[in-house]
Amino acid sequence: MRSLEGAENRIAASVGPVFAVGWIRRLALLGLCAAYIQGGLNKAADFPAAIVEMQHLGIVPAAPFAVAVILLELGASAMILAGIWRWLGALALAGFTLMATFLALRFWEMGPPDRFGTANAFFEHLGLAGGFLLVAWHDLRDRKRPS
Repeated sequence: MRSLEGAENRIAASVGPVFAVGWIRRLALLGLCAAYIQGGLNKAADFPAAIVEMQHLGIVPAAPFAVAVILLELGASAMILAGIWRWLGALALAGFTLMATFLALRFWEMGPPDRFGTANAFFEHLGLAGGFLLVAWHDLRDRKRPS
């Protein structure tokens, strides 16, 4: 066990500096926010389709909720990427993702073959929410450290 820990520490020491550069963190945050930026821009560019999406999910009134989703997806992504209240933007997208996931990806109500793909998407979205929780956790933890 001790040799495994030593090997892990040596590998981490060699890989760590590669991943400690700032652009890697920014790229990771952009990747995490990419679906929300794309979704917000697409909804803004085709607002009637955004309304139809809300109606399809049973959300009323559809137009105000579509506006709120656009503002949330783009605004929270901007907060995360700019580092301004990053933790709050991350928590907002985590909560939004969980709500949207339980609303739109109810795989337990489906039969095969639809259940398989929808279940995969459901758990992928749980992973996204977990990623945003990690972003919030890291941002809040880093704020506690003395400068």
